[in-house]
Amino acid sequence: MEIVFATNNLHKLDEVNQISKNFGVNFILPPNEFNPIENGNTFEENSFIKAKEAAFLSKNIALADDSGLCVDALNGLPGLHSARYAETQELRIKKLLNELNGIKNRTAKFVCCMTLVNANGKILFQTKGFCYGQITLEPKGENGFGYDPIFLPDNYNLTIAELPNDIKNTISHRYNALKQVLAFLNNNQTTNF
Repeated sequence: MEIVFATNNLHKLDEVNQISKNFGVNFILPPNEFNPIENGNTFEENSFIKAKEAAFLSKNIALADDSGLCVDALNGLPGLHSARYAETQELRIKKLLNELNGIKNRTAKFVCCMTLVNANGKILFQTKGFCYGQITLEPKGENGFGYDPIFLPDNYNLTIAELPNDIKNTISHRYNALKQVLAFLNNNQTTNF
């Protein structure tokens, strides 16, 4: 089964295809003109906005995720604005570490909301996945993207960026959401979306 994954981020596309490789699902990029305006107030709303546009442009079933890092001591920030917290990945990490300077409570979670829609943009399934952990004092690791170098997942002594992909792809927020989507697809294989 081929499903449009509503993103322009090749890292995300590669990650979802690695996770789903044994499920008979192949995710592809949306058409080049895909450029949704993410003006929702929640991860769910933004995920739906992206999925609906990708489905409309491709005339195909589409899946979108909207994800972010929510830091408890910052009242959930950067949250919905994780990708726009600063101009570059390096500056986003630097800004977050500066805001946590001197703060002992460094608990945080990655959140991923996924929305699956049919070719007409009707929601077929929507879910959330989480990955809980702590924000480190400094970046470590070269693997991954986004805030991965400063996120230490619970029960691990390496940041997400230090973990090999085969481990990351079994604990990440995206994995925890996507496995629910894949289960939904598996249970509804005969359904005409």
